[in-house]
Amino acid sequence: MGTDKISSVLLKMGIPVILSMVLQAMYNIVDSMFVARMPDTPGIEHTGELAVNALTLSFPIQMLIIAFGIGTGVGMGAMLSRQLGSGDKKGASRTAGNGIFLAIVIYLIFLVFAFAGIRPYLLTQSRDEVVLGMAQDYLFICTALGMFSLLFSIFEKMLQSTGKTIYSTVAQVCGALTNIVMDPIMIYGLLGFPRLGVKGAAYATVLGQAVSFIIAIVLQITRNREISISLKYWKPNLHIIGGIYSIGVSAIIMQALMSFMTYGVNIIFGRVSASAVTAYGIFYKIQQFVYFAGFGLRDSITPLVSYNYGKGSYKRVREGVKWGMIDTTVVMIIGVVILELFAHPLAQIFGLTAGTEHLCVLAMRIIATGFIFAGINIASQGVFQALMSGNSSLIVSFLRLLVIPLPLAYAFTFLNNATDVMWWAFPIGEAVAALAAVLLLKRIYRLKVEPMKDWK
Repeated sequence: MGTDKISSVLLKMGIPVILSMVLQAMYNIVDSMFVARMPDTPGIEHTGELAVNALTLSFPIQMLIIAFGIGTGVGMGAMLSRQLGSGDKKGASRTAGNGIFLAIVIYLIFLVFAFAGIRPYLLTQSRDEVVLGMAQDYLFICTALGMFSLLFSIFEKMLQSTGKTIYSTVAQVCGALTNIVMDPIMIYGLLGFPRLGVKGAAYATVLGQAVSFIIAIVLQITRNREISISLKYWKPNLHIIGGIYSIGVSAIIMQALMSFMTYGVNIIFGRVSASAVTAYGIFYKIQQFVYFAGFGLRDSITPLVSYNYGKGSYKRVREGVKWGMIDTTVVMIIGVVILELFAHPLAQIFGLTAGTEHLCVLAMRIIATGFIFAGINIASQGVFQALMSGNSSLIVSFLRLLVIPLPLAYAFTFLNNATDVMWWAFPIGEAVAALAAVLLLKRIYRLKVEPMKDWK
């Protein structure tokens, strides 16, 4: 990270992460695809589509768990990257140990929610008892066994932050393949397994997360000699925890805002129809192919820029920012082209009713127009995190995920042609946020990057 050509290092680090995250997006889609094709049960028509609706209502909590895992991992990773850049391996190990400790604490909090909070949460979005029952089954399993997801986020960032992205990719790929293979087996009851329906989808998800975690911790112990995860480094240290969250809190909030946005959209679109909620839920998982590719590059920009900032290398910080912006924008443009060309075939794989399929295609074609602006936002946030400018990252996140799209979406639901126009709230939010991101990036350059010229 400190010597090779920046454009090559970014791709070397980014491509494995992109592949692993895109595969993660794939198994989210596979979940919905197999669930959508569940056969009808006696007395319940369109069981599969109702089950997809149940998964959509559950998704915000799953995203919230991921938000805390990723955010804690990002803060830990950026902090230990700087420590390794300055030669402090013992400090990096203490930071990693505190990251593990925090993941366990976060899991225990969500475990309490699994037993006490799921039903009240779901009732804020639906009163359909069939949907509620399936959502409660699915969400309880994913939350009560969410420890694997949280711990994997920590070990994934340890590997990524030391440039060993290929190992985190191996762990992610193995978990994703496990999920994809087990989904039909556990949902439909194949190969001697009982037919579990949405519970099967949940168990397959958790099993995939467990496989990813086990492989990641083995690779960390055997292949990553730069960081020790000995129990002696797990002792909580308020100074280290404060350092982790001084960086990571913005990433947590940024990811959590995606959860809040999805929750808000479920409620707002529910004013129009349950089909609109289902269509958005399916589109959201499809768009993750594109967004996760952007996030993969962002997660490479952060340690690369952070490492060279810690070394005081002005030229390499500038190069990291430039190539990070270029590569992320190119990836998002490719995503726009794919969704615009293949919106209808993608929607068809879920076996939806005609009305819901039409809404899903409409959502893809309209919302995809904002992906180019989203690329600017995602890359900028990676730079903000690397330069310890979390407030700037938060401003961009609030604009693109809450402040602009939710009020607009709500206003559009009052129009007679609501199902045609309400999707425009999302690209408008990305465009406004991109303008703010560029202005904030210029300011941070002036305050933090340009002064590096005088460092000795």
